[in-house]
Amino acid sequence: MLAHVNSSAVNGIDAYLIEVEVDIAPALPSFTIVGLPDAAVRESIERVRAAIKNCGLEFPSRRITINLAPADVRKEGPSFDLPIAIGILAASGQVDTEFIDDCVVVGELSLDGAVRQVSGVLPIALNAREKKIKRMIVPAHNIKEAAIVQDVEVYPVTTLTEVVQLLNEPDHMLPAIFDPAEFEALHEPAYEVDFADVKGQETVKRALEISAAGGHNLLMVGPPGSGKTMLARRIPSILPPLSMDEALDVTKLYSVCGLLSSNEALITRRAFRAPHHTISNAGLTGGGTYPRPGEVSLAHHGVLFLDEFPEFKRDVLEVMRQPLEDGHVTIARAQASLTYPAQFMLVAAMNPCPCGFYNDHVKTCTCTPNMIHKYLQRISGPLLDRIDIHVEVPRLKQDELMSKSSGEPSVKIRARVRQAREIQQVRFAGTKIFNNAQMSSKLTKQHCKLNPDAEGLLKQAIEQLHLSARAFDRILKLSRTIADLAAADSIGVEHIAEAVQYRSLDRKYWG
Repeated sequence: MLAHVNSSAVNGIDAYLIEVEVDIAPALPSFTIVGLPDAAVRESIERVRAAIKNCGLEFPSRRITINLAPADVRKEGPSFDLPIAIGILAASGQVDTEFIDDCVVVGELSLDGAVRQVSGVLPIALNAREKKIKRMIVPAHNIKEAAIVQDVEVYPVTTLTEVVQLLNEPDHMLPAIFDPAEFEALHEPAYEVDFADVKGQETVKRALEISAAGGHNLLMVGPPGSGKTMLARRIPSILPPLSMDEALDVTKLYSVCGLLSSNEALITRRAFRAPHHTISNAGLTGGGTYPRPGEVSLAHHGVLFLDEFPEFKRDVLEVMRQPLEDGHVTIARAQASLTYPAQFMLVAAMNPCPCGFYNDHVKTCTCTPNMIHKYLQRISGPLLDRIDIHVEVPRLKQDELMSKSSGEPSVKIRARVRQAREIQQVRFAGTKIFNNAQMSSKLTKQHCKLNPDAEGLLKQAIEQLHLSARAFDRILKLSRTIADLAAADSIGVEHIAEAVQYRSLDRKYWG
């Protein structure tokens, strides 16, 4: 007999349907899987055999052939165990096939028939809805991420026996339900750190607020102990919560990587990724024999913090140029080309020289001009161009350090950031753009028009700082964010002036 079961696989962060065809023929007992299966899929033979027998069901002593279609696409992972088992049971007449005709099935089987958690269930559910498939059978551990997707009935199962009962008696189990209102009702995540703990550094905190309001990349330069890392770790506390679209994007990524907790329906907290400076190219941007997302993708819609910026290998930093510009990473292999999203805020911190005390008012720098020049040249001009804000973080003075007064709390800064982001949401409604930093050249011309005085000031800045066309573009986007924080409809001279001052390091250090 022949049976068909719909399953699904993930390519990058998007899913596609896989049809599991099972043929049972009267011949010597054998079990063959075709359709470019990898080692994990081929090993499902023994898992499926043991699971069926240990659940008290009959495993056919005949020739069993499994085809995973389309046959020209490589199949990876253990998520085909459950659909293969159901196909065998359907082909041998042990379960009714009516329920599975319009159903997607995924799940790994243990030897005793338990259904284990698999990766990538959210993109699989989204693909099922796109293909107008009505039902899904998924492991109970994956139920929350699957049930987010509306218009698809999702049935959670814990054992193969439960699946058999569901197929033969569909009315005995109700599908899981996720109410989108629950997402809206989620309170803002609590943070262990707060800007109220930060003493002084008002100029830097203003730069961080602007960076958060528009999603702009930022570089902090200052001596050791000035608070660069402490400030960076507090940036998530002033970022607005993820919107529903952003949360789905991030949750898809973490679902594919198997990093989504079983008790977590959606990721609502923006990511803060801080890789060590010894990270490799593949670790940062993704890759490997079986390509996986890297740190730039795991920081999607969040913050990627690179401490000790010049200590990263030059080639590792250079591979960030494309995702910083395009908002995605493309990993090309002989068999396929995968694209992962990578729209993140880059926040970097560095010392001004090898010893760290150049221009410090307490300690004397021991570096020669040539040493300082070589140190700063570890960061290329094209990469520096892609960083919107350059800000100095000076050492705190004694009276600031001893002060007992607390700074402005994160909740107040976050309120201003949210207001600016709401203005941007209205501006970019109907597009896939979430903040000013993501504007294309066309949108920049449309939304960043200058009056004659502001235009004259910008021309003067370009001549004095020798800014590139990319830096000019980023100043316009930055001034648009500053105007949004001031709730101003148009960009004025004061907004351009503040935006230009955040490029002063071009002249001071790299000029």
